[in-house]
Amino acid sequence: MSVSEPEPAPDPKIKTIEQLHEYLYKGLQLEHATLPPYLTALYSLHPGKNSDAWHVIRVVAVEEMLHLTLVANVMNAVGGTPDLTRKDFVPNYPTYLPCGPDYFQVHLRPFSPEALETFLNIERPAPAASEEDRVVPVDWAALGLTSSGAAPSQEKLTELEESGTIFGLVPGDPTMRFSSIGEFYEEIIRGINHLEDQARQAGRTIFTGNPDYQVTPEYFYSGGGDVIKVTSRDTAIAALTLVAEQGEGLYGGIFDSHDEIAHYYRFQQLEKKKYYKKGDKPDKPSGPDLDVDWKAVYPVKPDIKLADLTEDPEILVAAKEFNQSYATFLTSINLAYNGQPDLLLKAVWEMFRMRDTMSRLIRNPLTGHPGSNAGPTFELY
Repeated sequence: MSVSEPEPAPDPKIKTIEQLHEYLYKGLQLEHATLPPYLTALYSLHPGKNSDAWHVIRVVAVEEMLHLTLVANVMNAVGGTPDLTRKDFVPNYPTYLPCGPDYFQVHLRPFSPEALETFLNIERPAPAASEEDRVVPVDWAALGLTSSGAAPSQEKLTELEESGTIFGLVPGDPTMRFSSIGEFYEEIIRGINHLEDQARQAGRTIFTGNPDYQVTPEYFYSGGGDVIKVTSRDTAIAALTLVAEQGEGLYGGIFDSHDEIAHYYRFQQLEKKKYYKKGDKPDKPSGPDLDVDWKAVYPVKPDIKLADLTEDPEILVAAKEFNQSYATFLTSINLAYNGQPDLLLKAVWEMFRMRDTMSRLIRNPLTGHPGSNAGPTFELY
């Protein structure tokens, strides 16, 4: 009786430690790119209204901070340097996130059916049908960036990425995209396994980072799972798996390994107006009813820019103050990820304290834009 040979591991795209660092930086960008849209929708809700929506969006925002921290921990563990202060880190909204089954733009919008659809698109589970389907060519015509469908020039691609107009392209091969964010993290895990196997054969390890730079649970509060201290292959994979589980629901699971509902299914509860409970199947929540009032929302002008505020000098000043506060917030997180982890507790608190500044914008009607209110622009540079 013959024993079949095990199938060889797929050839990883990540073959050097520098490529791994680049992928992890892209992961930091992707995790952060969701925060401004979620916060804009959250604070557009009328006070005392839409408590279910408030809870869902707020929990997801806190967990995105957890994911950002987990990716930073992995990056530090393999000798990288997280940098949330680079000019290309914050998107220029609306931005394209082509990681997923469909092409879509991510906008800054008030809470609305359109915003909810965007959130579902961001977190939608989409496991590839085959190895070949994991990474596919970008359809530039579908993105609206070229009329012929041909890829832009390398110079234009660099400009698009550096300006924050498009996120999520394959590092080192920006004419390609992953079929989902989960597949993106799967590629990082493959790269970690490949590089660590090579290192061990030479009597080394890729986990050479300073352990003092790890953010540990005492520095971060989240009801959706603990921060994982990353010091090895196993802890790195555990951290990245948690990110994928809590986002789109890895392998189609509604609940992650911490019994928290994946972000996609959290948002789907708002769409279905019912909560999920244990034992439910995807798309069929059977828990208590959930109330959504689409009208109890401030009409924030979508994708607002500072240029839209020139006729409202006081609002313009408030918008600039908010952008400075948000830049300071990112700087604090960056310091936390680079040897001062105690600053993270304050930074997470500051994220929600910015509500006061955002409210000054969101509750004020705009001159020259009938029916629209001001809002945060997230133009930091």
